[in-house]
Amino acid sequence: MFFGATGQGKKSFNHMHCWEVVKNCKKFQIIPTGPTVVLNKTPLHETRASDSPMDFPMSQDSPIEKEPRPIGRKAAKAKRGSNSTKASSKFLEDLSKMQAMRIEMDMKQQEHDRAIDVENAKEREYVRQQREYARQEREYARQEKIENKDRETMAMATTHMSPETKQYWKLERRDVMRRRLFRDDGPSNMDWLNDQNN
Repeated sequence: MFFGATGQGKKSFNHMHCWEVVKNCKKFQIIPTGPTVVLNKTPLHETRASDSPMDFPMSQDSPIEKEPRPIGRKAAKAKRGSNSTKASSKFLEDLSKMQAMRIEMDMKQQEHDRAIDVENAKEREYVRQQREYARQEREYARQEKIENKDRETMAMATTHMSPETKQYWKLERRDVMRRRLFRDDGPSNMDWLNDQNN
């Protein structure tokens, strides 16, 4: 009726199926604001131009407007899976970063330990060399003492000594000569006497 009353009735209204859907929406309800208009004995209410349904957008409760569909099971599962995948990938990324930092720290610690080992080895070598030097000094002093004693033994004058004392110094000189010949300390003269007595 509104279609025919507004001068658009040159053609018949052929959209009844649309009208059945939207006829209860607020936009398409006619609110009387003036005197009753009769057209072909059918009373119509006048509406201002601004009250034209064409001037208003569809209301929010219009059945034509689609409401958002609730998320389905597969979509919800996929969303949960994507969230867990993101969380897993972030966890793996953090874990790899931590492992890289741990490896770097371990390498630095190993380098530090190697440097300490090198320093300790140098110190041990220095101590060993000092001990060897001290041992050689002691050995040199001992050899020097033996040499001095041997020289005194060889230079000992036995003309004013008794025959037993002369025999003792003769044996001592023999020991000195044997050590010089064989470069060995050899047995003492007491051992030589023991061998003779046996």
